[in-house]
Amino acid sequence: MPTVYRTGPYRLFFYAGDRDEPPHVHVERDNCEAKFWLDPVRIARSHGFAANEVNALEKMIAGIEAALLESWNEFFHG
Repeated sequence: MPTVYRTGPYRLFFYAGDRDEPPHVHVERDNCEAKFWLDPVRIARSHGFAANEVNALEKMIAGIEAALLESWNEFFHG
């Protein structure tokens, strides 16, 4: 479960078993977790985050989408 980005209290990561799904990233903070699809960035699911925090996370992820896609492709496709 590689961490691909950290900012403030947030950790963005992939699960190694996610290879067969479209590119996405998981975000966790404390006991909260969300999953965002990449290309285009959109929320897949969220547990524990407030709606305004999900919106802020979506904007943050959109700003680093290219780097996250690069990390996804490097991790899953070498």
